[in-house]
Amino acid sequence: MKELVDIAEENNGFVSSSQATEAGIPRRCLADLVDNGVLVKVERGLYALPGTWEDEFLVLQHRFARGVYSHETALFLHNLTDRTPLSFTMTFPRSYNATRVKAAEVDVRTCADAVLDLGLCMLRSPSGNMVRAYDVERTLCDLVRGQAAVDVQAVNPAMRAYARSKDRDMGKLLGYARDLGVERKVRNYMEVLL
Repeated sequence: MKELVDIAEENNGFVSSSQATEAGIPRRCLADLVDNGVLVKVERGLYALPGTWEDEFLVLQHRFARGVYSHETALFLHNLTDRTPLSFTMTFPRSYNATRVKAAEVDVRTCADAVLDLGLCMLRSPSGNMVRAYDVERTLCDLVRGQAAVDVQAVNPAMRAYARSKDRDMGKLLGYARDLGVERKVRNYMEVLL
């Protein structure tokens, strides 16, 4: 039982049933810890130490494990916007049944399976937990992709910040843009900014 508490302490107060299984601990031990007040059940398969601040990013990622934080939400996680997203945006495979996701008021985006993992990375949520999101280059491509009216208040400052960044990787950005069918749009942004 102490091992489960140790796992939770190493993960900002959270422990999942899959982590318990990986550690060789029977899942019933989680229920015992909940009954004894050592852990609190956050939702199915996710537990926390009492007093742990709920991390909505981690909870949604746990609930909808196939989803990847994208668009304005990924921009926020990359600290490329000062606007806190009004709702979370996650990208799923086109074949995914997103009924429950939409019921949770998550903005659902879909893409082909071939590009679902393009630019996938792990980022820290504001509470310090690791969540799946797209890297900066994929996020910028997603923001200009498939929309007639791009949110200029989000895209323009992000593109400017990226163009000024010493970590920018134009080859990666244009490669992603080519794979996602927005190379011309991304080149237009970058030609103005560089």
